Amino acid sequence: MDIPLTQPGPSGPSGLPAAKAASPHRTGPARVALIGVHGFGAHHLKNLERLTQAGAVELVAVADPKPPAPDALPRTTAVHPDLESLLAGNHRPDVVIVATPIQTHAPLALATLASGADLYLEKPPVASLADFRQLQEAAEASGRSVQIGFQSLGSQALVAIDGLLKDGTIGTLQGIGATGRWVRDRAYCKRSRWAGKRSMDGVDVVDGVATNPLAHAIATALRIAGARTVEHVASVETDLYRANDIEADDTSVIRIRTSAGLPITCALTLCASESVEPYITLQGSEGTAVFHYTKDRLHISNADGEHSLQFGRDDLTENLLEYLAGDTELTSALNDSGAFMLVLEAVRTAEPPAPVTPGYVRWEGDGDAARAVIPGIEDALERAIGAHATFRELALPWARATEPGAATVLFDDGGRPLAVRRTGARLNARLSPRPYLHPVATLGGTVVTDHLPADHPWHLGAGFALQDVNGTNFWGGKTYRRDAGAYVSRQDHGRIELLPAAAGDPDGFDTRELRWLGTDGQPLLTEQRTASREVLGGSVWRLDLGTELTAVVDVSLGSPGSNGAAGSGYGGFFWRLPACSGARIFTSDAEGESAVHGSVAPWLAWTASFGEVPGIRSGQAATLVFGAPAEAADPWFVRCSGYPGVGSALAWDRPVTLAAGESLRRSLSVWVCDGELSPAAVASLLARR
Repeated sequence: MDIPLTQPGPSGPSGLPAAKAASPHRTGPARVALIGVHGFGAHHLKNLERLTQAGAVELVAVADPKPPAPDALPRTTAVHPDLESLLAGNHRPDVVIVATPIQTHAPLALATLASGADLYLEKPPVASLADFRQLQEAAEASGRSVQIGFQSLGSQALVAIDGLLKDGTIGTLQGIGATGRWVRDRAYCKRSRWAGKRSMDGVDVVDGVATNPLAHAIATALRIAGARTVEHVASVETDLYRANDIEADDTSVIRIRTSAGLPITCALTLCASESVEPYITLQGSEGTAVFHYTKDRLHISNADGEHSLQFGRDDLTENLLEYLAGDTELTSALNDSGAFMLVLEAVRTAEPPAPVTPGYVRWEGDGDAARAVIPGIEDALERAIGAHATFRELALPWARATEPGAATVLFDDGGRPLAVRRTGARLNARLSPRPYLHPVATLGGTVVTDHLPADHPWHLGAGFALQDVNGTNFWGGKTYRRDAGAYVSRQDHGRIELLPAAAGDPDGFDTRELRWLGTDGQPLLTEQRTASREVLGGSVWRLDLGTELTAVVDVSLGSPGSNGAAGSGYGGFFWRLPACSGARIFTSDAEGESAVHGSVAPWLAWTASFGEVPGIRSGQAATLVFGAPAEAADPWFVRCSGYPGVGSALAWDRPVTLAAGESLRRSLSVWVCDGELSPAAVASLLARR
């Protein structure tokens, strides 16, 4: 199974929480049997020893094909090879704990309920939704209770989280991200015959990262969202991969939408560079809360600052005993695992995990201690939960190809893609879905755009967008409000739709119609967007972009700058660059971020090293030269120290107004170059146009 969850707070032997006093309704200790004494069963043995010393339980029998060590059990505990012989032994257990491989859960659970005992069943409950429903029916028919071993649900932090969501500590909950990045070696993948299997001998196993080792991340995120039963989940999408030589997934994104419309994105891996305690991120309109569920620690960030809180944890075995005595509610009831079982079913029925391309896997260590590392996976996980995007939507180089129709190679050179256009149609609404270009690459193959970055998920490659069109945000993220003097989270996001192409364009030229739809779905603007390319030599090609915006109604085109945020007049053309090193930014008469930001110049150049992947490949030098629009002297918007981005600002410090039917045009060019160009080389390049 997975490693024991630590349980801070008052503790007894082995770091387990101190036992609560036995229920006054019970005349004696509960008779308990344990099925499976190795793996996670060893954790249950320690916990039962603690509860025995407190007089809460008596371990009457255990069952395991491999007997425990002679000194591991009380002298009076009977040992059996299997559940059948244990139940035949007249031990009369009140509660049976099942801590065995996933594929054995269903038959053992059904046999336990049929015997008349109550059940503690380790997670995941069973290996299919059909088995889950059969188990529900058996539990109802028997009248017995079933506790599922999602130990993280015993955290007392969950009550505090429920409270902070109700009192608005972080504003309105807009989404939940679950992140788990652990390190597991070849020995882990070979720890048993069923390890890493999707099925075995025709029986479902489903031993993947999302359903076993990091299943608590998903179960905890669902509980925080209030999604317990099957009816609480509207959809589940999976994007599954494996770097190890196993059948199941070891690196995956699971995207869930609750019936209330809340997005939950779980990004998980066993191929991290180092293990980090998994955590749940609550994305609020006025702040965030991060719950480290294995440590019962909650970190809150909002306008009042940052602070951390530490909580204790309720033991699920004690909780079950107290529930049976009528003293409390069941913490992790069988029926409350329905939402999780929908996720497991989606994983079980998904297409087999795609192997991560070997060139993007680094192996560390030797023999069974060797472990697969996917360089950059930590950033990919953060990007996934920030944008609520799958790995394939992030267009990671080792991920599956984008879904048909979502992306099209716009320009190539002899089969080498130079620019890919994405519709952006499936993006999260808070990102202001819109078409954009990504990746854009040099002739030598160096990618010079980025999209859905962790710092600003709404930054989308190369494209055209505005943060304020009659109060509708087509940029994504928060909106700067003059009356608040700050960026404010609002449900004001529009979307830009790419209309079907009316006719073919000549090679190297593209014209498309777009509609800018407000929050009510009504058009505010129509757009004709053009793109063309010209290869200028072995190391340079030019991308020419143009837009003609036509107002459907009277409109005001604004930016944070026009709404009062000095120096933040972004909006219009914008190019998000990927992470780079050694950046040099200059115009014909200025150099450096502070000098060129807000300046008006006929061109701006950015040269740097792009695409470094530690342990896989070094970076490659490339230069982008942005030519200013011919129609207006729009200032340059430049960021380098916080994130790498360049824009031509349409509404720098005042809005642009258009009457209904009136149009506005902007056109600019970008020279995409391999290698590092000096100011003199840039001037020479532009002189050849």
